[in-house]
Amino acid sequence: MSPSVDRQPPPYQQIADHYRREIREGRLKDGDQLPSARQLATDWKVAHATAAKVLATLRAEGLVRTTQGGAGGTFVDVQKVGTPARDWMLSTRRTGNIYAKGMYAKIVAAELVEAPDEVAEALGVPAGSRVIRRQRATYRNDKPASTSTSWFSGALADAAPDLLVAERIKVGTAGYIEQRTGRVMTSGRDQVAAGVADAAVAEILGVEVGNPVLLGRNWVLDRDGETIEFGESVALAGRWQTYEYEING
Repeated sequence: MSPSVDRQPPPYQQIADHYRREIREGRLKDGDQLPSARQLATDWKVAHATAAKVLATLRAEGLVRTTQGGAGGTFVDVQKVGTPARDWMLSTRRTGNIYAKGMYAKIVAAELVEAPDEVAEALGVPAGSRVIRRQRATYRNDKPASTSTSWFSGALADAAPDLLVAERIKVGTAGYIEQRTGRVMTSGRDQVAAGVADAAVAEILGVEVGNPVLLGRNWVLDRDGETIEFGESVALAGRWQTYEYEING
């Protein structure tokens, strides 16, 4: 069955959205070639100018690169792509997979610790409470891409004991907590800021202390607005994170 487009939003946006999802959910991986503008125009039954705009849009967002010559074309370039916490969550819901092809994580810590003040505040637990800390390093094509720490209320230690095991949870932490407790993630909030790598981060990411990095924080909330998970992340600089939204007058 041939792909097709609706008339709203503009066709080039619909086609670009299709390829964004293919890239972010791992069905198109680093180095895979996209169809030419001519082939896109044929496949999607749109004008050549529309197809060319699709490729230009994806290039501008840092998702693909175009090379010239006999072996030229447009290729996926995930080395420049960053993944917001929101997209991790949505991709897990849609595909059942936490990571796209070519990506994996190593759990480097899983323990009960005394909550730092900002973590206690984020989780809505008393200062000094025991909380669960899970730290991971994420790799893309066997190269370090980011490190992140997830924090959970210590009250989950009995109900969800695998949170304290330094191994990956295949369904993701939010999915595992849902299975074990019935608490469902329904919303989230992300924050990002520029920063520099400290010694611990520099060692994990393989960069020098003081290198620029992207800092992230995210909250995953249940139906009652209570925080299930508070996350902190540090990613290498030079990777674009894309947020899409509608503006209605």
